[in-house]
Amino acid sequence: MEKSAILSALAAEVEQGRLIFPTSTHAAIRINRALNDPDCNLEMVIKFIQLEPLLSAKVVAIANSVVFNRAEKRITDVRSAVTLIGVRTVRNLATAVVVQQLAGAQVRSEMVMQLWQHSAHVAALAQVIARRITKQDPDTAMFAGIIHEISWFYLLAREKYYPGLADESMASSWGNDADLEDESELECEIKIGTAILKALSIPEAVIDSIVYLWRGYLAFPPATLGDTLLFADQLAPVKSPFILPSNQTGYSIANIDLLTGEESLSSILKDSQEEVSSLTYALCV
Repeated sequence: MEKSAILSALAAEVEQGRLIFPTSTHAAIRINRALNDPDCNLEMVIKFIQLEPLLSAKVVAIANSVVFNRAEKRITDVRSAVTLIGVRTVRNLATAVVVQQLAGAQVRSEMVMQLWQHSAHVAALAQVIARRITKQDPDTAMFAGIIHEISWFYLLAREKYYPGLADESMASSWGNDADLEDESELECEIKIGTAILKALSIPEAVIDSIVYLWRGYLAFPPATLGDTLLFADQLAPVKSPFILPSNQTGYSIANIDLLTGEESLSSILKDSQEEVSSLTYALCV
């Protein structure tokens, strides 16, 4: 089945209100919704986290990252981790677990692992870029970076309904598509991704910024959350296996350095290398 046909079929499902999540994500989605309930207090937050092993591991790992744990006091339990990083970050990580589990049975496939590693790198870089360059909210930037590839995780989750979707020949067509002039494919990708983000109750401003990334319009000087994500996406050392216009802008650290103000991007990244590495590692747990 051709790529354009797959995207059209999935977009049609979305338009009909049919979002089909794999069974493996159902518990994570329930926990995510519970954590986002305004009546959910700290004790309930801790209880819900402990019900989801992957979320528990991520919460503790993030609490031990350089970004959140400046005192370098080793955190080994969920309660201490939540107290340190805050409920807002926990809620963001709960959504990250949903995204990571979307691929279902393929969660350990090479393509899914590459996609998640790319997402983790973008999230960590976005956090630093937001704080040091664009002056956006760092936590929101990290969260948007985590979920910006959500449409591809969903697409991979549908592989059993589209046999061969993730085989070598099809993967090549996703990653080496020179014909990005077919805007209908990009619009299908955006339609699918936007529907999933809305189903997970992602704030409209975050959705708009992720769509901005998907369309690939990097502005200078960078100032918005969308610019932050594009910056991070361009600089991530692990690339997404799925190509988008944002992958084609051709910017490098050298020419971005000229446009980021008094402090060069390369010096900021060098100063923040430990933070980025630590946060990326924690997100990849």
